[in-house]
Amino acid sequence: MKYFLLSDIHGSVTRLDRALAIFEREQCDMVLLLGDALNYGPRNGLPEGLDARGVADRLNALADKIVAVRGNCDSEVDQMLLHFPILSTYALLVDEGRKILLTHGHVYHKHNLPPGHFDAVVYGHTHLWELSTFDIDGHPAICCNTGSITFPKNGNEPTFGILDNGRFTIRNLDNKILADKTL
Repeated sequence: MKYFLLSDIHGSVTRLDRALAIFEREQCDMVLLLGDALNYGPRNGLPEGLDARGVADRLNALADKIVAVRGNCDSEVDQMLLHFPILSTYALLVDEGRKILLTHGHVYHKHNLPPGHFDAVVYGHTHLWELSTFDIDGHPAICCNTGSITFPKNGNEPTFGILDNGRFTIRNLDNKILADKTL
């Protein structure tokens, strides 16, 4: 399976459309949505193309291809607009025997993990992309923070990730690979 890793849309239909065009072009099988889909968040400005209903419509069209977790800006009201569950703090993906923790990053992240062994931890929340190796109980694991397609921080460009056959890539909205790491 080829997974499209997406976080921190924050209601920008403009940025989501660009990302989903890459999802289609890359022939990804599923979207792993890592939270903060509809609400722009009170600490952020208003994003380009703010249209929570439009974001919901586009994501709902892919509902059967989405695994999602709750971000700190997601709520029960957001869930009412979406046709797939978004209110879990984390999910576990097992791909080719590899255990991958999916979370938003505001509760769990590489420095605070739920119990268990993971080969990779994938999240967003900070709006800063990261692709690194770290240690979980003496075993190497990959940390993949997808950054944000809408509100990247510290001069970063909008980013997302792709996971394909154990290879993580962080990419910009021109689909240029900025970093890669393999499990």
